[in-house]
Amino acid sequence: MEEDAAWANEKGFSRHSPALPLYTVEDAKRALELFHPVYYGEEIEFEAGFRVKFRDAGHILGSSFVDIKTTDEPKRKILFGGDLGRPARPILKNPVQVYDVDYLLAESTYGDREHPDAEPEEELARIINEGTKRGGGIIIPSFAVERTQELLYVLRDLEDRGKIPILPVFVDSPMAIKATEVFEERVTEQDLETRVLIMKGIRVFHPKNLRLCETVEQSKAINTPKGRAIIISASGMATGGRILHHLRKRLPHPENTVVFIGYQVPGTRGRRILDGEEKIRIHGEDIPVNAHIESVQGFSGHADYQIMLAWLLGFNRPPNVTFCVHGEPESCESLAKKIRSKFNWNTAVPHEGQTFELGM
Repeated sequence: MEEDAAWANEKGFSRHSPALPLYTVEDAKRALELFHPVYYGEEIEFEAGFRVKFRDAGHILGSSFVDIKTTDEPKRKILFGGDLGRPARPILKNPVQVYDVDYLLAESTYGDREHPDAEPEEELARIINEGTKRGGGIIIPSFAVERTQELLYVLRDLEDRGKIPILPVFVDSPMAIKATEVFEERVTEQDLETRVLIMKGIRVFHPKNLRLCETVEQSKAINTPKGRAIIISASGMATGGRILHHLRKRLPHPENTVVFIGYQVPGTRGRRILDGEEKIRIHGEDIPVNAHIESVQGFSGHADYQIMLAWLLGFNRPPNVTFCVHGEPESCESLAKKIRSKFNWNTAVPHEGQTFELGM
């Protein structure tokens, strides 16, 4: 955001004078001083009469269910489900099973649909091979945490299996680079298959020609040669960040390929490109969209409704109420209906401002 504000002031395309970042690196550092780490399963006691545990949700590194239990009788447990991860995806462990839940908040991001059966890795390989034949760059807007690391894992695996050519792979996001370092350090948080590869000496997040771009100068240098390369940069929905510079340079040229990995929220720049808009405004300039546009589904870290139902099947008893949250309204309603139909559980879809009194 500091880079974006500086660029806006240099080029004069912001409505604000001067353009300011929403927050700075120093703000973030001060915020981090308020955090302290805890282990999964560690009990945190509060004088107000409850305790908290974090449990592995398998969504991104460190993602958690929040298990809150009253310490006074009658004891009750509320589980804030957060984002439920997908089993069988690389790197991360599967979500843990929980028990004795009285009130559950369940995410509904994919409450009305399933992930495609097609392997996203094979689809990505096809796109890279076709893009390479066109002679241009392959630009991938990507979330800095988890998605970039999974892409690096998959690209390295595709190279090792001879599915794609060895290309320069640029990671142009200081946050993504730092996050990758954290992933490499936290081997104990990764699944068994990934740890086996690490034990064999394989650097799982390192395609053969990986190039990390931390400075602005390194970022700018990517667009000097116009040949074949894979560029991974944030943000994942092209709402800001360094990816905008690459899109500004590459979108006008038909030999290039832009690949969106996962869901693009309506109204975002990424969604508008996917929806076929002929021009996209970037840094105050209307950029023609002539590049080849692709979308790969199946990389999402969210469980679909079938996975959610399978996870709920492991509960030892029904919660008093299952609240379907964190999804578009139709997704929440759909998941609530499926849970009622499959298990005959009591479900609710909260609306903004609505309150519930729990039988504590």
